[in-house]
Amino acid sequence: MKNERGDRPWGYYLVLIEENNYKVKQFVVRPGKRLSLQKHLKRSEHWQVVRGEALVTVGSDLDKLTSVSLAMGEHIHIPLEAYHRVENTGAEDLIIIEVQMGEYVGEDDIIRIKDDYGRTKA
Repeated sequence: MKNERGDRPWGYYLVLIEENNYKVKQFVVRPGKRLSLQKHLKRSEHWQVVRGEALVTVGSDLDKLTSVSLAMGEHIHIPLEAYHRVENTGAEDLIIIEVQMGEYVGEDDIIRIKDDYGRTKA
């Protein structure tokens, strides 16, 4: 599924490479937008900021989440089953290269906890 594009309310993603047990994506978050607070049961992720400014929230306990600011050239690892979200805090598009690793890297391995766009399951 190389070069698959997924448009989202916060921006879009492009699948650059997908093989068994890993996927590489570029995702673009528009200024002032953020992804849902979510977790994955079958994969971890590594995010590399290549443009813009990000505020990443991450943690294993919903009551003890940590927020980290990242700029171009900085990165963060999102462990398996960790809650996480990224927000674009800058004035330009935020571009992140994401490497997913795990037993399954499908788009349906997302458990949304909080979402600005009404995509959580009740």
